[in-house]
Amino acid sequence: MRRNVLPGLSLSLGVTLFYVGLIVVLPLTALIFKAASLGPADYWSIISSPRAVASYRVTVLTALGATAFNLVFGLALAWVLTRYRFPGWRLVDAMVDLPFALPTAVAGISLTALFASNGWFGSVLSDLGVKVAYTPLGIMIAMCFTSLPFIVRTVQPVLEDLGPALEEAGQSLGGSDWTIFRKVIFPLLKPALLAGLSLSFARSLGEFGAIIFIAGNQPMSTEITALLVFIRLEEYDYQAAAAIASVLLFTAFAMLAITNLLQARALRYTVRN
Repeated sequence: MRRNVLPGLSLSLGVTLFYVGLIVVLPLTALIFKAASLGPADYWSIISSPRAVASYRVTVLTALGATAFNLVFGLALAWVLTRYRFPGWRLVDAMVDLPFALPTAVAGISLTALFASNGWFGSVLSDLGVKVAYTPLGIMIAMCFTSLPFIVRTVQPVLEDLGPALEEAGQSLGGSDWTIFRKVIFPLLKPALLAGLSLSFARSLGEFGAIIFIAGNQPMSTEITALLVFIRLEEYDYQAAAAIASVLLFTAFAMLAITNLLQARALRYTVRN
């Protein structure tokens, strides 16, 4: 008789659905119902107010900038950690997960201390005419710090499975390094990269603790949407907070849905090739 370490499908599925419903579905449903309690006119008036629109613009643009930076730097970091061994390799590999373990408020205070006009990095950048703290650039740096591990840890296992054999085969056929990466390595990495990018972007959209200390939180300039939701909660305007939060929720869902479609398309063509 076949024996499984884990319990049967019915029990496993029941426990999984119970916890997913309790921890994920129930809070999101409450948020949607709270926002739906507003009439269409009131809902649109809240989410389309100038202050809300300005917070969307700041949040989305900085999140896109952070995701683009993480795409390049995260892929390079995953490549180095996978292909090379050097003194301190284990330390660097462990530090990638630091944003997961470090409280985001601590990260925000640390980044503010570093990039303020009198900080270690900020003083040097100020001499060059670059201001980081209390600007959208500071928001983007905070987002980069908290969302980088998603790309590294998504791409790294795929690179480990590929191994150097494909690169050596391409070199033996006379391909340049760029050609091998573009035509051999990148198509195999594309599904993992899409997954990492979507997770990184979604995390940046909802980041709060690491940003509020370095952003300056100026309405219409450096105020992110998550902070605006928090302000509405402090004003006991729960319906407005739910309405604005629902915009972030729908944006994240749309991003994940688009990414899943692109992943499925990339996997289909990869398998065919």
